[in-house]
Amino acid sequence: MVALTVEKPHVLALRPENGPGVGSVKAGEVLVRVQRAGICGSDLHIYHGSNPFAVYPRVIGHEFSGTVEAVGDGVATLAVGDHVVVDPVVSCGHCYACRAGRTNVCANLEVFGVHRDGGFRNHVAVPAANAVKLRSDLPFSIAALAEPFSIAANVLSRTGIAADDTLLVYGAGTVGLTVVQVAKLHGARCIVADIDDSRLERAREFGADVVLNSARVSVPDAVRDENDGLGPTVVIDGAGVPALLEEACRIASPAGRIGLLGFSPNPCPVIQQEIVKKELTLVGSRLNRRLLPQVVEWLESGRLQPAAMITQVFPAADAASAFALIEKDPSSTIKVQLDFES
Repeated sequence: MVALTVEKPHVLALRPENGPGVGSVKAGEVLVRVQRAGICGSDLHIYHGSNPFAVYPRVIGHEFSGTVEAVGDGVATLAVGDHVVVDPVVSCGHCYACRAGRTNVCANLEVFGVHRDGGFRNHVAVPAANAVKLRSDLPFSIAALAEPFSIAANVLSRTGIAADDTLLVYGAGTVGLTVVQVAKLHGARCIVADIDDSRLERAREFGADVVLNSARVSVPDAVRDENDGLGPTVVIDGAGVPALLEEACRIASPAGRIGLLGFSPNPCPVIQQEIVKKELTLVGSRLNRRLLPQVVEWLESGRLQPAAMITQVFPAADAASAFALIEKDPSSTIKVQLDFES
């Protein structure tokens, strides 16, 4: 029984698990036996000490699925043996953001794997409201992808997405690929820009209509004729590069929408004239606003078929090798998962 812990920046350790047992689950909570968990870029940020919210030592991991092993008092929606995926966003339910339905930016927000110990361990107790029940035939590996897809679902709910939209996504990493797949569910035309040809080929395999290597091609020139010459109606920065905002404002269609996912503290140029002239909508998007049930429905119905995103699986005990692979050869990975079943 292990817990993958970042002891301090740049120090990753497998500790003996010191979590709740079956007999110590609190009222309103369930104990989850973790089966499969995905490694996210934000886990790497915590490892490198660049996440401003993490306190060390921290058991990381916020993309995980498993089996309910114990149920606390007052829980009627779940039972021992149920398969679940966990929404890592814990909100207070009382602050202004929560009352406005924006629980993902709760003033008292806590996220598993960041503000509180996460799912890279054999057992974790979570609020029952955060455990989304799965059909027993949905593989744990696919269920663990629900959280990354909820990020895409959230940003596209913020910008809006429809069949008559032309979407430009900067970045063909995990975020960009999930955005494309969710946008295609809605029938949108999708363009993806990146500097890595292998990632662009993956984006095409996951449904991108056009791919652009922005190291060789001018993105503004390439999208100029889209949408009857008006440009993309939706632009998503899935690369988290602040400098892209100026270009996004310049190439977006009148009445276009721009979604930002990056968390950089660095300033970036913004031309007010472009925003006002075209009455652009700029939105930030953080985590997800209770969208995992919707994503689970897409996965269980087969409308999303993302199995090919799982490029490598490591035993949990070999997590250090998984992190090393992502660091040394990122182009070979999309989603690396840890197997806690054995």
